[in-house]
Amino acid sequence: MHYVGDGALGFWNALSLLYPSSKHQRCWVHKTANVLNKLPKSMQSKVKVALHDIWMAETKEDANTAFDGALARFEVKCPKAMECLSKDRDEHLSFYDFPAEHWVHIRTTNPIESTFSTVRLRTKKSCNCGSRETTLAMVFKLLENAQKRWKRIKGFRRLAEVIIGVEFRDGVRVTDQPDRKAG
Repeated sequence: MHYVGDGALGFWNALSLLYPSSKHQRCWVHKTANVLNKLPKSMQSKVKVALHDIWMAETKEDANTAFDGALARFEVKCPKAMECLSKDRDEHLSFYDFPAEHWVHIRTTNPIESTFSTVRLRTKKSCNCGSRETTLAMVFKLLENAQKRWKRIKGFRRLAEVIIGVEFRDGVRVTDQPDRKAG
């Protein structure tokens, strides 16, 4: 199992109790915003490019190299931002252990958040939604309508492999990788 989150650690702890072998992926959109918020405007574009180089790297090794490079480059000028970046490093790079087709979906919580933003907006506007049943019916209908705009998960046929625990490295099934010692 794999869980993407923006730091709701109580939720992750509960899931870890039920699924102890699960992996956690922190959201790169939230991490980027948190790091950039600790920087002066003049530094934000440079650091944003460095962050992009990390999560768009082709391999975990390349991502770690980009990560180390960003820390070395900006740590002296922006220690608080780089401390924020280095926190939860493993959880930010766990997507490399899943099929590459899934990476676009599991690097961020934005698809989940956008789905529920409609529900949140509507329930805030109608402060008192009536009974619990009325509220649940409204939420159900809002989500049912929202699903019409959902995109199919890329590589959805690979979900079965993930569920049964097939190992992936850098987005490729381990048994499918060429022998790196040869050639």
